[in-house]
Amino acid sequence: MVRLHKLEQLIGYEFQNIALLEQAITHRSHNAQHNERLEFLGDSVLNFVVASLLYHRFLGIDEGDLSRLRANLVKQATLADIAQRLALSDFLRLGEGELKSGGFRRPSILADALEAIFAAVYLDGGFEAAAQAITRQFEPLLKDVDPKTLGKDPKTLLQEMLQARRLDLPAYTVIATHGAAHSQTFDVECHIAKLDITVQASGSSRRAAEQAAALQAIEIVTVQHPVRGRQSRRVRQPQLSLPVAVNQENK
Repeated sequence: MVRLHKLEQLIGYEFQNIALLEQAITHRSHNAQHNERLEFLGDSVLNFVVASLLYHRFLGIDEGDLSRLRANLVKQATLADIAQRLALSDFLRLGEGELKSGGFRRPSILADALEAIFAAVYLDGGFEAAAQAITRQFEPLLKDVDPKTLGKDPKTLLQEMLQARRLDLPAYTVIATHGAAHSQTFDVECHIAKLDITVQASGSSRRAAEQAAALQAIEIVTVQHPVRGRQSRRVRQPQLSLPVAVNQENK
């Protein structure tokens, strides 16, 4: 229970019924009292809270763009990033097979467990408690949302920038990994051959490192290779995984 108290601190919520939190971090490979039903409930609570946050923050955005922003914020990759930031992999209860296969790093398992935790907070403390827990985790992302990018992550933005210039897509290569299996750091190189641009970045997952490298490449491409006939503008740092890219965290 000491370990769960640490998780409560990371979530920012203290449970009355700690068994709910224990179930939320339990994968079906561990035992029959797993988190799949909680994940189902948490998905709905999460979607509503994020929709409400976007609705009140971006008053001038229409329904279609709000939907795209929400989809980007609640998709598996984003949830897995948040789970990694919370070090959720250190608390997961997995069966022996999942442990051996690295299930504690799998984005789907991390994302499902995070949704289950939000559901556990909802069942334990009510909707307001769940909304506060969700807002606490998503505020860092919302602060850096640029509606003009519709929540696109750096890799997607870089791809679109290169396509607009009729250039090949960048190549991402893992050049090194550091640390134990459960807390690795990945060094990734992003190379754009036609522009002779090569950047490197690190993160606690391959995806996070790739996003960080893509963000660096965007800045270089924007300044050094503007699209002809258009005024060059500095690209704002995109929403998804920005805290990850800047702080070099997460998959």
